[in-house]
Amino acid sequence: MFKEGRVDLTFHPSTEQAVSHGHTSTPETTDLVPRLKTPHLSSFKNISPLLHLTTTSLHLTFNLSTSSLTSTLPLVTMPSMPSKSSHPHSPTGISILIVGAGFAGLTTAIECHRHGHFVRIYESFPTLKSLGDIISFGANGGRIFARWSEGAIAAKLRSLSIDLTGYGFRIHKYDTGEVVYHQPTPLQNPEAPVFNGHRGELHQVVFEYARDELGIEINLGRRVEGYFEDGDKAGIVLGDGERATADIVIGADGVRSKARQLVLGFEDKPKSSGYAVWRAWFPNTDMIADPRTSEFCSNGDTFNGWIGPDVHFLFSTIKNGSDCCWVLTHRDEHGTDESWSFPGKLEDVYKVLEGWDPICKAIVEKTPSLVDWKLVYRDPLPTWVSKHARILLVGDSAHPFLPTSAQGATQAMEDGVTIAVCLRRAGKEGVQAAVRTYQEIRYDRVRAVQKTGETTRDRWHKTDWEKVAKDPTSIAFPREDWIHQHDAQKHAEEVFDEIFKRFTGPEKDKNEPLLPREEPVAVA
Repeated sequence: MFKEGRVDLTFHPSTEQAVSHGHTSTPETTDLVPRLKTPHLSSFKNISPLLHLTTTSLHLTFNLSTSSLTSTLPLVTMPSMPSKSSHPHSPTGISILIVGAGFAGLTTAIECHRHGHFVRIYESFPTLKSLGDIISFGANGGRIFARWSEGAIAAKLRSLSIDLTGYGFRIHKYDTGEVVYHQPTPLQNPEAPVFNGHRGELHQVVFEYARDELGIEINLGRRVEGYFEDGDKAGIVLGDGERATADIVIGADGVRSKARQLVLGFEDKPKSSGYAVWRAWFPNTDMIADPRTSEFCSNGDTFNGWIGPDVHFLFSTIKNGSDCCWVLTHRDEHGTDESWSFPGKLEDVYKVLEGWDPICKAIVEKTPSLVDWKLVYRDPLPTWVSKHARILLVGDSAHPFLPTSAQGATQAMEDGVTIAVCLRRAGKEGVQAAVRTYQEIRYDRVRAVQKTGETTRDRWHKTDWEKVAKDPTSIAFPREDWIHQHDAQKHAEEVFDEIFKRFTGPEKDKNEPLLPREEPVAVA
């Protein structure tokens, strides 16, 4: 007889085998999953063969007693067995709920799956929509993409991304239009490629990889209304009152994540930063028809920036010049409320561009619609981890970025890799210490990268043109090796043991926040 507890099993239906990877522990309940009945467990009492498994291989965690067997996670249908590169590590038995299916949530889910954890995602949007405009992933993010599906995902993203190897980045003085610096584009490193493309198109590639190739369960149209935890488990409360539990819950649903309030113990409010961004994405039809602007769309992909007093205007053409995208960061004295994204007005943009190079208005006037996006302050969180270390934050939920950092999405990816490594290295009994180790590994690096958004903005908005005349590189967009050459997976593996032991000794008060509150930083 099995004693009451939990055992981890991997099913191989083709051979009718169930292989144990687990141990016994305190049983936990589940609110969403029915009693599992399968012929592969016919040796257990009171289990009848009513369920046929059609997957090639499926890892599950069960609660066992002498009279019943209940799964703690729902079954997921996987179209085929993942390749070793997609799921290179053995199952850990660690169950994870992720809230949010943006880049942060998907990357965290994919990396946790690759490292042997069992993942479910809950997303409030009922359908996948191609929203947004341009998004950037630095080489430190590309290194993560390149490991997925033996490079196939990176290849798909590359086909949708801007190619500036021949064009570079041309930086203009705002009034004369003079190109003051032509910044070359580094050669692509296939092991750490750079991607810049439409947010919705790149997101769809990652979403379909997670759902269709890896078989990760993604629950759309399921809004999370609350979080809860104790020393043994964590969970979420859905809009219809349903509850789901797992070993940990990861909040990856942005700056308004309800998990922020649980982690902090209070509700933090956004504050006006004094800046806003107009953003637009549109086809090249009118651009091609106008002799003033056709050059931007007739010769492949391009990237140009105009730098002015407290304003910068960036314009790109992408996919061989077929799509156009621009962003304009400017002063904005309006306050913030519950929403800070609105439809923009072209007449407002024209006022900011008075006295500028006429080509800027010629570009903007082709825009069919635009978004006015307020940049707000958020106080840096003193901790990303809840009291019992069963709930944690990743991506914008923990640390939003200014657009001028060009690192917000990439840092969210680094978060996902790091927590996946920490959980695997710690094992199921060390989950809480693993969560605290994740924060310790990531916190200082994230804060340092966040600050580059402010320094780049100030470099452009407070330009010393005499200095630029003497040294044109002083106005270049920074590409710092300590950011872009970082390998989040390798780093987490290297430092894990030293940091993990700080949270496993009896002398450590594990309920105290690890880090002091800092001064506010401007974030999106």
